Amino acid sequence: MIELPDLLTARNIVYRSMPPTPQYRWPLLSEQVGADLWVKHENHTPAGAFKVRGGLVYLDRLRTNEPGAKGIVSATRGNHGQSLAYAATRHELPCRVVVPHGNSSEKNAAMRAFGADLIEHGSDFDDARLEAERLADAEALHMVPSFHRDLVAGVASYGLELFEAVPDLDVVYAPLGLGSGICGLIAARDALGLSTRIVGVVSENAAAYALSWQAGRVIEVNSVSTFADGIAVRIPSAEAFEIIRAGADRIVRVSEDDIAEAVRLLYRSTHNLAEGAGGAPLAGALSEKDDLKGQKVGVILSGQNIDTDWFQQILGGGTPEPR
Repeated sequence: MIELPDLLTARNIVYRSMPPTPQYRWPLLSEQVGADLWVKHENHTPAGAFKVRGGLVYLDRLRTNEPGAKGIVSATRGNHGQSLAYAATRHELPCRVVVPHGNSSEKNAAMRAFGADLIEHGSDFDDARLEAERLADAEALHMVPSFHRDLVAGVASYGLELFEAVPDLDVVYAPLGLGSGICGLIAARDALGLSTRIVGVVSENAAAYALSWQAGRVIEVNSVSTFADGIAVRIPSAEAFEIIRAGADRIVRVSEDDIAEAVRLLYRSTHNLAEGAGGAPLAGALSEKDDLKGQKVGVILSGQNIDTDWFQQILGGGTPEPR
């Protein structure tokens, strides 16, 4: 458990580099869901996604605890890598990032622009992670995991912002990738002593965490197939799963078409971009709208980093095929 003083310290580190992001009640979205709906706009961070908060805290503490670190390496589908590249550049620390082949070209370009040395390897995130671990050993680099207490403490700052602004939320829907975002939300809620229910949202084509929830233990899947690359996880984190199991209310599955429709609806109603993972929470709320009447509901728009061709397909009424 991460206590409130630790979260406040982490938040101060985040605020050295970025301001808080807004949370707004959008009337058109409230009409669609049939509830009082609030959006937490993590698409407004310097890297276009919530992950930058965790990278800032992790790298700050790495510089303190391992001042002799010669560089870092990690694996990503995009937002985690952008976060680390952004933070590493601020600390003048070399950053290598491994992505799977076929990864988002625009996320790859953003990581390079933030200063990452980008390497393509394997067919999915878990292949890329194994290569990053090999490089860490071979080149004496610090391996940054995708789930870590310092990452959770950093991203929890968005939860503090949301709950301090709207403390009477009944339920919040959050995308569930490897788990730092939803675990940060749980940590913030618990630290503030609130009773808000937290619901994780996964694609039905990347359902490892939902299957794990049902089984009460970590369940791996052989493959994932979703354009919501931020939640395309095949092997859940055991550490994250225990936090989610103890602190979340449930995990819901949504279809690829549901996610695409949520991305369209967010754009039509707010003119904000959402990547697939960023649209998934609204899709989750819409799937349970009959149970949400009269409630105050939050959804986490976790990121906006969607490739142009996919967004064009979505605006045209389609659903992108994952690469």
